[in-house]
Amino acid sequence: MHVNITISPNFEAQVTLPVSKSIANRELLINAQWSLAKSTLKEGKTERQISSESEPPPLQGGLRGAPREDREGAQSNEPDDIAAMRRGLAAHDGDTVDLHGAGTALRFLTAYWATREGCTVTLTGNDRLCQRPIAPLVDALRQLGADIAYVHNDGFAPLRITGHNLHGGHLVLRGNVSSQFVSALLMIAPTIGGLELELKGDIVSRPYIDMTLALMERHGVTAQWHGQMITVPAGDYLPAPAVDEGDWSAAAFWLALQALLPQARITLHGLRPDSVQGDRCILTILEQMGMQAHWHDDGSLTADMGLADCCCCSTFADLTGTPDLAPVLVAMLCLMGRPFRITGLRTLRHKESDRLEALRQELRKVGYVITIEGDDAVTWHFATCRPQEHPVIDPHDDHRIAMAMALAAVRHPGLVIANAHCVDKSYPGLWDYFNR
Repeated sequence: MHVNITISPNFEAQVTLPVSKSIANRELLINAQWSLAKSTLKEGKTERQISSESEPPPLQGGLRGAPREDREGAQSNEPDDIAAMRRGLAAHDGDTVDLHGAGTALRFLTAYWATREGCTVTLTGNDRLCQRPIAPLVDALRQLGADIAYVHNDGFAPLRITGHNLHGGHLVLRGNVSSQFVSALLMIAPTIGGLELELKGDIVSRPYIDMTLALMERHGVTAQWHGQMITVPAGDYLPAPAVDEGDWSAAAFWLALQALLPQARITLHGLRPDSVQGDRCILTILEQMGMQAHWHDDGSLTADMGLADCCCCSTFADLTGTPDLAPVLVAMLCLMGRPFRITGLRTLRHKESDRLEALRQELRKVGYVITIEGDDAVTWHFATCRPQEHPVIDPHDDHRIAMAMALAAVRHPGLVIANAHCVDKSYPGLWDYFNR
């Protein structure tokens, strides 16, 4: 699927943002564990011997966004990552679950199924998912008693998981690994007798870990974080209303578009100013560049950036806590003609694509030459090249790259995004705003 994008300087849109997949996937996993514990009590059992027929409860609250057709042809407005999580939780003993490209689901479900005593499932996905490292999580789970086998290559999916009654205790994990590894361990910790998780060295994407702990607390489990140690007590989750909240990662695209088009009128619905999502810091970054945000009585958000604010002052940002913002921020700053240095990007090589290299390649197509410094930083200081006459953007099957590069349509009317359906991972219905 290719899309052709032309954006008017006077673009207007009332945007209902998709639900945050980061929040939704955590809610689904916590609710699934609550459902299992409830089933155990109802049957009068004293051990966690749960039938593989148990189904997780549905995520409460509406899933927002424009509807699309899913892979089976049915209308759905649910991001692919959330749909993959649901499939994985609804699996049965002996099933093989294809998660497509859903990295969050793979990490969370690996921990979840490791606790499902007596059940064996195989988790797999597309080529890129099976290239993304998962050994640190598997090694940690094995220390807790998990039975996980690599089907093909050590350190990578597919994984064959046979559930056991895991034990808690003390566990050491490097802090610079994926925060999803940490979150996966934290969310199963109460049901396996509690856990002391010690994080060594620098901690990346900490806001995502904070999000996990906040949602666990909403469901009755309060962890303590002192220095490098997170202590999770043993216990059962409690039911709680789901956090039905718009995705700040998706909002970052629209806020960047507003920064590029001062005359546009874009209204965002579904966000919360007190959100637990780390990516809400995009608003802080843009406010430091001159954007003014306005929260309205109906909960909507609008923003203004005057023409005078689009200056050539340098921008410096450390995205160690929120590296997923990098693609949109890098593309936006290039298009604004604003030099920058962005650090804290060491995890981007192992996302849905090598995001650093993908940005370098695709930005050259529209005339910008960025410099990658090692694995941690990207800089730009007005370096340009001749743009392609009719650029066709390859998003490298990565929703963040597709969304970031779509911003270039403000300078290149008729910009083509190839393989555009990759945005369904987090934002189905995005292109409908431009088709309208």
